[in-house]
Amino acid sequence: MADYYEILGVAKNASEAEIKKAYRKLARKLHPDVAGPDGAEKFKEVTAAYEVLVNKEKRQMYDLGGEDALRGGGTGFSGAGFGGFEDIFSSFFGGAGATAQRGPASRARRGGDLVVRMQISLAEAIFGDEKTIRVDAAMECPQCHGAMTAPNTEPVQCTECHGSGSVQRVTNSLFGQMMTTTACAACQGYGTRIVTPCGECAGEGRIRGSKQVQVSVPAGVETGMRVRLLGQGDAGVGGGPAGDLYVEVVIAADAVFTRAGDDLLAVLSIPMTAAILGTEVEIDTFDGVQELKIAAGTQSGTEIVLPGLGVTRLHRNRRGNLRVTINVITPTKLDDAQKNLIAQFAKLRNEERVDAKMDTEDDSFFGRLREKFNAWSES
Repeated sequence: MADYYEILGVAKNASEAEIKKAYRKLARKLHPDVAGPDGAEKFKEVTAAYEVLVNKEKRQMYDLGGEDALRGGGTGFSGAGFGGFEDIFSSFFGGAGATAQRGPASRARRGGDLVVRMQISLAEAIFGDEKTIRVDAAMECPQCHGAMTAPNTEPVQCTECHGSGSVQRVTNSLFGQMMTTTACAACQGYGTRIVTPCGECAGEGRIRGSKQVQVSVPAGVETGMRVRLLGQGDAGVGGGPAGDLYVEVVIAADAVFTRAGDDLLAVLSIPMTAAILGTEVEIDTFDGVQELKIAAGTQSGTEIVLPGLGVTRLHRNRRGNLRVTINVITPTKLDDAQKNLIAQFAKLRNEERVDAKMDTEDDSFFGRLREKFNAWSES
């Protein structure tokens, strides 16, 4: 009895990647185009071993019972004259509970879905954008184009099932002889066998690689949202359809603006004199330079709203607002002349001695800020 592990030259605990690597090496060496007709039988033997060990279920069956288990002759529930649970269901219910199949199975299988993260700027989240990202994925084999066979070759009809993908067998049981139909072990139910698999992809029809993908970022997107790109995931096995790609958006922190729903928040620090006398300042926004009017007597915590300069609402044309909170800067380093001027100012306002009281929570600066923060959170 042939030992599939010895044929491929791998240990019994070898990973799938190690098995594929060993097979690629042997396939290139023993391929009839390289080794000639003398290596054909050895190449078939290597391919048969690979087809079993690379398949998780077939490998488990082989490890438990060798080649006999693959042919349906293993022990377990099928022993002692019984055909097993599958055969009993098949005989009584016409195959309703069996693994019988109609016609050969297709080797084509859909590729897996992928999830990748993409970081964007706050400006890109506000207005939307077109981004190009690089994605590592399984891609169609450039040599066989998913056909799984070497160039100028194709699968050959299985001699065991004659292309049907299934075989029938008669088993004895307490109820007499039973006819059961199971997937052909020689071709794994495909009806054909790949005698000369593609050396580039080891007969899988796809290889690992990277590709550039165009992503349309919708205006108003938020961190954690995903953009779905149909057919941009892993390529399918054997020419099967590709999976989908999910691009999860992460918005990078901005140095000036903070997002609060559809609104943008910013803090503008101005000198005490500007707050007292009032002024006009120009500020940079995502919509260009905007003029902001500071009224005379403006207090710290005062909020100035610029309508329509916030974040675009998702799938809508409307935008939120830009809310600018004023922070009045009190000077800390004064020379003697400046101190004298401030003292004269205080004397004119009769504020040489401060007779003040503590603000209540509702009247205090921090209380007003708390109210605004709660309002932003609820909006």
